[in-house]
Formats: sequence, C-alpha cells, structure tokens
Amino acid sequence: MSRDVPDRIKVLWFLPTHGDSRYLGTTEGGRAVDLPYLTQVAKAADTLGYYGVLLPTGRACEDSWVIASALAPLTERLRFLVAVRPGLQSPTLAARMTATLDRISNGRLLINVVTGGDPLENKGDGIFLSHAERYEVTQEFLQIYKRVLSGETVEHHGKHFQIEDGRLLFPPVQTPYPPLYFGGSSEAGSVVAAQEIDKYLTWGEPPADVGRKLDAVRELADKAGRKLSFGIRLHVIARETTEQAWAAADSLISRLDDATIASAQKVFARMDSVGQARMSALHGGSRDKLEIAPNLWAGVGLVRGGAGTALVGDPDTIAERIDEYRRLGIDTFILSGYPHLEEAYRFGELVLPRLPTDHPVKSAGSSVNTGPFGETIAGDHRPKSLGPKSLASAS
Repeated sequence: MSRDVPDRIKVLWFLPTHGDSRYLGTTEGGRAVDLPYLTQVAKAADTLGYYGVLLPTGRACEDSWVIASALAPLTERLRFLVAVRPGLQSPTLAARMTATLDRISNGRLLINVVTGGDPLENKGDGIFLSHAERYEVTQEFLQIYKRVLSGETVEHHGKHFQIEDGRLLFPPVQTPYPPLYFGGSSEAGSVVAAQEIDKYLTWGEPPADVGRKLDAVRELADKAGRKLSFGIRLHVIARETTEQAWAAADSLISRLDDATIASAQKVFARMDSVGQARMSALHGGSRDKLEIAPNLWAGVGLVRGGAGTALVGDPDTIAERIDEYRRLGIDTFILSGYPHLEEAYRFGELVLPRLPTDHPVKSAGSSVNTGPFGETIAGDHRPKSLGPKSLASAS
C-alpha cells in the first residue's frame, strides 16, 4: 500500500499534570505540578514554537479541561490537545464543552478521544464495560458528538445513547469541529479510527513495527472510503552529544529499584489495553536491553504507563530518527521529556529548528536585543562567536 509522506510536520509538547521529576520512580527530584509550573511549561512551548501541548487524562492527573481553560488566556498560539471520554461524558455535554473551549481559545482546541485501558480505574469512574463494549460506546459517542458539533439537531436511539433534540446554541470556531485524535492498537480501536477519526496516534515503537501498524489502519480507512493522517507519541532526551544524551537516560532511571519496576509492571499487566501490552513487551520489565532500535530507548516504560520510549541522542541524530518516522507517513509528533520545562527548551533549541515544521519555531538568535547571543561580558561588551579554531586556541 502506498504511503503519503508529508513534506512538513507538526511538533507538540506535553503538560505533565500527573507530576514531573529529574528521576523516574522516586520522590527524589520530584517537582510540584501546580498552575504556576504548568504555566511555565505552556509559555515555554508557546514561545519556542511548538504547535500545541497534550494534556493527559485519568485519575492520576489534574483535570485536562480545567487546566486548558486556565492556560489558554496565558498563551498566544499554543493549541491544547484535551481528552473527551466516551462513557464518562454524554456526547452532547462533551460537544458543548468542546465548543466553549474552542471559542474561548479562539480556535486553539484539539480533541483526543480516550477510551480508557485500565479496568480498575474505569470501575472507579463507574464504567463496568468490557474492552469490546468500550469501543462500541466510543463509536456511537463519536457519531453523535460530530453531528452535534457540525450544527445538526440530533435524534438518536442506539444501544448505548438515547438523545432527543441534541444541539448546540454556540458553535465551535473550527469547522466542522476541532480535529479528532485517537490511539488504539487493538482491532476494535483500529476500526473506530478508520471510520471516525481525523488523526490516528501510535506510541513510539520501532519504525518497522509502526510502519506495519499504520499500513493496517490505512487499509481499513481505504475500505471505509476515508483518509487519515498519523501522529506518534514519544519522549526525547536531547543533548549536544550522543554520549551526554545516553548518560542523561541512565541518570533518569538511576534511582529505580527492582521492586518499583515489578510493582509498575504488575499494574500494566492488569490492563486490557493492547497498546500498553505492546509497550511492556518492548522491555519485558528488564533493564538489560532498553535500546530497542537505534536511539530508541524503552527505559521510561519501566515505570510509566502509556508512552514508554524515548529518542536519545545529539540533535542531528534525533532529527534523523524523527525523519525516519516522517517517511512512514507521520506528520504529527507529540513529545515530552524530564523535567518537562528544561527538556522543552533543550529540544526546542537544539532540535526543533532543524525540523521541517509547518508552524513557525524560534530559531537561535531570533530574539537577541543587541549583538550576538550570550551574557554581556563584565557588564561592558557583547560576546564574540568562537569557531572551532578559536576554541582550539583558547584551550
């Protein structure tokens, strides 16, 4: 099957509403994730030129809708990828929330459709549905949700929803509605994506595995007479040299003990998410073989659910690995790193200007007041740029 390779890509960052740290799996280096800190991350992403930010969802997180509503007035261009939860929300209520946030952000809302993959957490939210039933609910929800947002008055009598006179009084800014993102690695998830969604998301598996997954979804979409775009969710550890990047990766899990890893893997094993099972299989709960493809490291997934892999390397290497995924047909990259404020700057300054983005990014030196970049020397003059020969003579 032919793949449409995008010329340009979108790059989003992540708001860590479930916590942030210098080290995984420990309170050491932990950072309070309050509104002032999230504001710093969001403003950094906005200033650096990221297309948007993903806000996670679930009981481990602050509520994504409330946080996005608080941050939208504090940012200028940044878009907010916020979750709707079929089964937790009615489709008409979700449509009103969507239209409102799209309006108050002046069209900066993106929608992440999350079915939920942890049966225990689902039960805590009052959802006692099987994996197959959750995807049934998701598809029926989306069919109503999209019609209401498109301006229709909906009468619906289905298996899971009964709607009479479902409609909006205040439409969204984006027409017919904000773009719908969705990730689901199961067969049921792929069918929903192919028939209902705008952008299909995958977690960061090795490129060959990602290619096969996307081809399967493309085929389903083709049968449904539709075309999708594709995105990927990854962590990044970008440093000026590859050696520094791998040292940072080792440091990130340096406080982890085997008991913490085993406890986390036990939680992941209870889930009925096919995507989570695929993530866990990449490392098997072991530190032994964490580089699962060139510069693709599975260490994050030892204790973090969901996206568990990171691109590790110097700027040129990471840019090439991103381009490898682009050549598979991926046009959207949703990235994160630890701590999220510092890594937003590292990636934003070292790698982002090297990428073929379809949105403007901040380039080095673009906001200098006078003279070259750098702190004024002795309060008297601006620094000079040192090339390789000058550096050698200075040493």
